[in-house]
Amino acid sequence: MASPGSRVQPKIIYKDKDFLIIDKPVHWLVHPVKDVKQALPATSHGASRIPTLTGWLIKKYPEIKQVGDNPVWRPGIVHRLDKETSGVILIARNQEAFEYLKKQFQEHKVKKTYLALVCGVPKEKEGVIEKPIGLKPDSLKRTVHVQKAKMVKEAITKYKVKKTLRLAQGEYALLEVMPLTGRTHQIRVHLASIGHPVVGDKLYGQKKCALKLDRQFLHAESLEFTASGGQRLKFSADLPEDLEKILN
Repeated sequence: MASPGSRVQPKIIYKDKDFLIIDKPVHWLVHPVKDVKQALPATSHGASRIPTLTGWLIKKYPEIKQVGDNPVWRPGIVHRLDKETSGVILIARNQEAFEYLKKQFQEHKVKKTYLALVCGVPKEKEGVIEKPIGLKPDSLKRTVHVQKAKMVKEAITKYKVKKTLRLAQGEYALLEVMPLTGRTHQIRVHLASIGHPVVGDKLYGQKKCALKLDRQFLHAESLEFTASGGQRLKFSADLPEDLEKILN
């Protein structure tokens, strides 16, 4: 049986000779993982059944096979989204574009905006979460409690409350979230650290406010950056139907 969401295909929002803008569906890995245990569920032969964006891309744009720091595992990938996060992702089509876009991310010149539904309503309608994030020992989880954590790095996330919802299960807030750094699980870890985890987050969230979602309510709404020609570009992806239903 196919994994949930695998029938929903990625959408090409924009393409030119240097890059692609893709709307990634939920339940798709951006690229294969080296540890097959992280790619469950698997077939009886041990291969992951979870669709990957890179596998889909290579069939359409085979030149991407040669692009990137590690094209065997991450061809064309300049940044990534979690499997359970949908939305806008940028793909490089050649090595020159990859190096340019990679530098844009390293210099924090790319503006990423996400929509997240969280449990409870933050007291402050706008805020900045500035807490280093590290990897828990012997775990795949990240944490802001970094005294014993590994690979600790600076992490900064801005948020703004867009809407509040009062449902039978409790109060929720729809946030516009702008990560100023690009750490693994950053938004999820930071929002959980202030007591407002993302709805449906199985790793950092709370079961009592999952709202029966089979995914986390986190969507990469837009991406803005300066192209090599100097023009400032912005691309957006609509909220998927499953998340739109929750808000309505």
